[in-house]
Amino acid sequence: MRRRRSGMRREWTVAVLQASGEMESLEAAGRQEIMRRTGVAARDLRRLVSSSSSRNRTTIVGRECSIVINLEHIKAIITANGALFLNSKDPSLIPLLQHLHDRIILPPSSPINILPFEFVALEACLQAASTALQNDANILEQESHTALGNLTLEICTLNLERVRQIKSRLVCITRRAQKVRDELENLLDDDEHMSEMYLTNKLAHRSLSSDSISSSNNHRHVNNLIFSHH
Repeated sequence: MRRRRSGMRREWTVAVLQASGEMESLEAAGRQEIMRRTGVAARDLRRLVSSSSSRNRTTIVGRECSIVINLEHIKAIITANGALFLNSKDPSLIPLLQHLHDRIILPPSSPINILPFEFVALEACLQAASTALQNDANILEQESHTALGNLTLEICTLNLERVRQIKSRLVCITRRAQKVRDELENLLDDDEHMSEMYLTNKLAHRSLSSDSISSSNNHRHVNNLIFSHH
């Protein structure tokens, strides 16, 4: 009896962009390595890679240590220290990586406008998704003018079919845009979810808590040494 295959591939070609601006390519990153690097849970990794139709899903989820994003061609896991892109072989991802890299190494001149890395990366992903939709809409608009012009000149099966295809593509783009819009609206309406995305702040709190515990343990150890000599 043939065993049922898992919906998650074992390895991916991954692009990693550090908050420092350094870029790294992982040719055969496994599930465990991705989870170790990002702190993301297996269920959230499935949101990105569980099936061939995952591109049709729209997800922006804030977790304890990461933000999981599945928007258009973008499949990313963002942390306070870097961003990991699962589909790094997709040529449409190159402009996003370059834009995000430039944002990191060329920050705004005013310190007031400097955002934590996770928000810079999230903003870049949203902008890239919007640009992808806009570009597809622009191409479709140009093709529709040509198709409707030809249909005006001659009503025939071929011209009618071209118009029908354009209409189907328009419906598809509209649905894609609506998914992105709905996801953003759900996100903005949930204050708790929004606060979950402030990863730098949570990382700082964890660091302070760790330092406090360490300091307390050291103080207790010193006291034990002092009292042990009396």
